[in-house]
Amino acid sequence: MQIDKKDIRALSKQQLRDFFTAQGDQSFRGNQVYEWLWSKGAHRFDDMTNLSKNTRQMLEDNFVINHIHVDQMQRSEDGTVKNALRLHDGLIVESVLIPTETRTTACVSSQVGCSLDCNFCATARLKRMRNLNPDEIYDQVVSIDKESRFYHGRPLSNIVFMGMGEPLMNYNNVLSAIEMITSEEGLGMSPKRITVSTSGISKMIKKMADDGVKFKLAVSLHSAVEEIRNEIMPFTKNFPLTDLRKALEYWYQKTKSRVTYEYVVWKGINDDAKSIEALVKFCKYVPCKVNLIEYNPIDDGMFQQADEKTINAYIRALESNDIVAKVRRSRGKDIDAACGQLANKEA
Repeated sequence: MQIDKKDIRALSKQQLRDFFTAQGDQSFRGNQVYEWLWSKGAHRFDDMTNLSKNTRQMLEDNFVINHIHVDQMQRSEDGTVKNALRLHDGLIVESVLIPTETRTTACVSSQVGCSLDCNFCATARLKRMRNLNPDEIYDQVVSIDKESRFYHGRPLSNIVFMGMGEPLMNYNNVLSAIEMITSEEGLGMSPKRITVSTSGISKMIKKMADDGVKFKLAVSLHSAVEEIRNEIMPFTKNFPLTDLRKALEYWYQKTKSRVTYEYVVWKGINDDAKSIEALVKFCKYVPCKVNLIEYNPIDDGMFQQADEKTINAYIRALESNDIVAKVRRSRGKDIDAACGQLANKEA
């Protein structure tokens, strides 16, 4: 009878030590395996060359390593790289390497599909198939770090959770992945170089503050007018702006970390004076900065990029109220790697 093998990366270091003790072996073997799995990124037990052949076979008999595979890689004219990653169960997620002159950023996914229903986002149309495990999130970062070193001659400098899925709807796994990414036993990256982006799940923002996280917070706001926000992001009817404001005030009170608002301006939707005034007012609740993001069409006539005149009106209004604002031009549009475009078209 074939045994159902457990993914070995679901075990903690102590559980691995306990496993070897139960096999009549020495507990430090667990430390060796843990190092191979995380800091050395082994995908096969046979790669663990400081273990005996019998030990490697014993691991093979009891466990699997459910690592991801880069199923397809595309490079944009601007140097952006998009990876279609096949998971152990055959599902696909996408991640993106975004290079600039001074940094390389990994945009990683947290779910297969998405739990939410933002009308302007291609990923939301897939619906959520499942949450990603911590090791699947970690593997995305490892693969992008390798590409950063290969194509740009430097290690990955930043990570943003802005790929497929709503990170705060996969809270425990996202935090576990970040813990390993920032651990000296993993990739040893500073949490200050990691940004988790949410569409505004108020109660989970409060939980992050209570949990004392050290990474940065971004909120996909897109409108500070309740009716407009509810129309373009229907799920927000359950997370009104008053609740979001209180959660962000609580976040800042606990963490003293300013919030980044991600904000796309669309023609005929949020390109009027009322929308600009509402955003300025909302920005005054907690210290923040605003990224005005260029919209990337997903074959839907409802959403069209606003003109430069409107973008400039937003910038003037924000800056005149001492609010830091920048326009973010999208990268990787020619390979559908830009914000809101990740949708597994090749799957």
